[in-house]
Amino acid sequence: MSYILSNDNRFYVALEQSYGAAATISASNRIPAVKLTTKQQTQKVRRTDKTGSRTFAGNPSGLRIQTSFGLRTYMANWADSSSQPPHGPLFQACLGGSPALSAGGTVASTSGSSTVVFAAPHGLSPGGAVTSGGEIRFVTVVVNANTIQLNAPFSVTPNANAQTGPTSMYQTAENLSSLTLFDYWSPSTSVQRVLAGMAVDTLSIKVNGDFHEFDFSGQAQDLVDTASFQSGEFGLSTYPVEPSVAPINYSIIPGNLGQVWLGSSPTRFLTLTNATVTLANNVELRASEFGAILPSTIAPGQRTVSISFSLYQMDNTATAALYQAARQRSPISVMMQLGQQQGELFGIYMQSVVPEVPAFDDSDNRQQWQFQSCRAQGSVNDEIYVAFG
Repeated sequence: MSYILSNDNRFYVALEQSYGAAATISASNRIPAVKLTTKQQTQKVRRTDKTGSRTFAGNPSGLRIQTSFGLRTYMANWADSSSQPPHGPLFQACLGGSPALSAGGTVASTSGSSTVVFAAPHGLSPGGAVTSGGEIRFVTVVVNANTIQLNAPFSVTPNANAQTGPTSMYQTAENLSSLTLFDYWSPSTSVQRVLAGMAVDTLSIKVNGDFHEFDFSGQAQDLVDTASFQSGEFGLSTYPVEPSVAPINYSIIPGNLGQVWLGSSPTRFLTLTNATVTLANNVELRASEFGAILPSTIAPGQRTVSISFSLYQMDNTATAALYQAARQRSPISVMMQLGQQQGELFGIYMQSVVPEVPAFDDSDNRQQWQFQSCRAQGSVNDEIYVAFG
């Protein structure tokens, strides 16, 4: 008998077909998670009956159960482009929209700095992603079946007959899907866990750290483990066996690699020091109806998408334009690229963000502007797009 090592575990995540029914997983569902925190507690109630004593007599069984989670994970490469990336289910559950997979295409020609003409129909829609030369961009206008306009130009314009790479794009939708997360430990005799009915309430993406990371948090229907599992829980007759464990075959991406484009006329900024993109679904699980102990489904509220970022002030037109946009409450577009080579790209695109007037930070040698909680807006489910490439 020995202690259980805190890094000797593996995480798998997959979308559920119905809320609270455990999903089926394979080795491809493994994600490079850093930390999982879970908390489960029964509803706090107060007994006021006269027991004839000052001693607490205890609460009855059957009180409602509340389960919350926080999952921190590294961004990793997308090795198998024939299916969505391992992190795809997490983003689909958070944003709501199904993945829009594109195999890429052959470039016929380019017109201007941001217009690409394909040799065959591209099958893309606004918000779709395109990769070329280790960069990712988003479609703003579909000109026709073969022609698109991008949110910003590629650093190196693709030549005729150049091949764009595969992408998997996710966008917001009205309804949210639920997840199952499997937490397996070694040795196999240690307590294993399954979280089902996971509703992702908050997503946080931090830029310019040691590594690119995604943080997901929210509420789950229930938590089951090998020490207390009973047949029928989560629709399982037996506790699920872990898929065959393969050697680690993913790579993680340094947090300093990437680029950012800001402005009403997007300009690449090289002065960004940090940024955090946050999406909050304001989820309330249906957990208060009479006759229910566990939540029965997900009820998302109004979505909040925002970005906070800091950059060095420069005496140039593009930097001054950001300050002017903030003072005038004029929307700007924001695009961030994490990574810098095909298969290790992740893009975030917000087409209309109202910047807040920045705070001036002159505590260091160079002055920084801090833009806090700048909220993205849109018409219908178009305030943010994310994509792997």
